[in-house]
Amino acid sequence: MVKVYEVDKDVDIQFKRRIANLFMGQIEPIGAKDAYQQLMTTLDLALKKDSQAHIFVAEKEDTLVGAAFLNVALSIDKGGHYIWLNDLYVHQEHRNQGIAKKLLLQVIYWAEQEQIKGIELETGINNEATKALYNSLGFHDIISKRYGSRF
Repeated sequence: MVKVYEVDKDVDIQFKRRIANLFMGQIEPIGAKDAYQQLMTTLDLALKKDSQAHIFVAEKEDTLVGAAFLNVALSIDKGGHYIWLNDLYVHQEHRNQGIAKKLLLQVIYWAEQEQIKGIELETGINNEATKALYNSLGFHDIISKRYGSRF
């Protein structure tokens, strides 16, 4: 059975390491330099009491098998708070079992309880399985061109 829940802000270092180890499966293949340290730093920032970041995990038999990492932001367009879903990740060995859907449904439920106005995210153009998941839960395409910069 898969249990999905939000990670407490005061989680211990061992649990942070478990989350980082899970996300390494997503980051390592793209060859991020110092990926593990980058993940730990991000988790430290995300789990500060005043952070608008939230992490939800899926756990199966005491093993973290998936996670959702999101930030709450404000939008004039939405008239309030919305979520930017940075990452929705399920470990390769546990895919196609409905875990991503369970994670996303928990995030949606939480967002509704918090009176959040919507969720936005980005996925690969050719990621048909992920697009099908999002569409099945009422998400729709937004035509835009995303830009970025790193400092």
